[in-house]
Amino acid sequence: MAWGSGQNLSTRGPFILLGFPGPHSLQTWLFLLFLVMYVLTVAGNLAIISLVGAHRRLQTPMYFFLCNLSFLEISFTSACVPKTLATLASRSGAISFAGCAAQMYFVFSLGCTEYFLLAAMAYDRYLAICLPLRYGSIMTPGLSARLALGSWLCGFSAITMPTALISRLSFCGSRVINHFFCYIAPWIVLSCSYTRGVELASFGIAFCVILGSCFVTMLSYAYIVATIIRIPSAQGRTSVESSLDLTKAVTVLNTVVTPVLNPFIYTLRNKDVREALWRSVQGK
Repeated sequence: MAWGSGQNLSTRGPFILLGFPGPHSLQTWLFLLFLVMYVLTVAGNLAIISLVGAHRRLQTPMYFFLCNLSFLEISFTSACVPKTLATLASRSGAISFAGCAAQMYFVFSLGCTEYFLLAAMAYDRYLAICLPLRYGSIMTPGLSARLALGSWLCGFSAITMPTALISRLSFCGSRVINHFFCYIAPWIVLSCSYTRGVELASFGIAFCVILGSCFVTMLSYAYIVATIIRIPSAQGRTSVESSLDLTKAVTVLNTVVTPVLNPFIYTLRNKDVREALWRSVQGK
């Protein structure tokens, strides 16, 4: 494969992830913190997927989207946290060009997928709350599957162009990435190639993905809020507001904290999930 001006980067050694400089005690505490958060993320989201799969009552479009979100969170954290743990443990931080490019691609593809998936979940809640009588006929298993698949395909396709441009960059100076995983900004800073095209493409894709998905999400919730306001019964309004807790849009992507919180935000506050979890614990 040709890189930029024909340099074979594989012969020039790996990149170095700077991570979190500091004393050994700081590295130890950070390692334990990241490890605990990662284990909680994987365990919590696997529990959600298992509960939905084990209880027919939870096998609805809403929980189908939640399972997709849980699997996405596991994949997202697994794309960067294990390497971070290895860096903290060994204090080496070495990573190959191919490994760094692959990590960058998967982290940002999964991040984009989350925006699309949250928009699909907001649309699902819009149908359920604003068009309850038509919800079953519109949000069929086929449509929910297509929306989820479309979210994944769009998320991974959106990063294709920046990835192609990044793969053509050449590096002739420092190879130390000032981050704890392969992040696009410090990667571009290290390049001695012309990076304007990469920067514009990355900004354009991020702008379109975030703006487009947020527009759909905000529009869906605007209709939901309008519907709630028109409900005369205080009991009915309370019922709708409790449903909103299921799909709180967490728009700020975080490599560790958000995936840990999502199982609690999206499911464990829901009565059906708590009952299913309790029956599983009792072995019923």
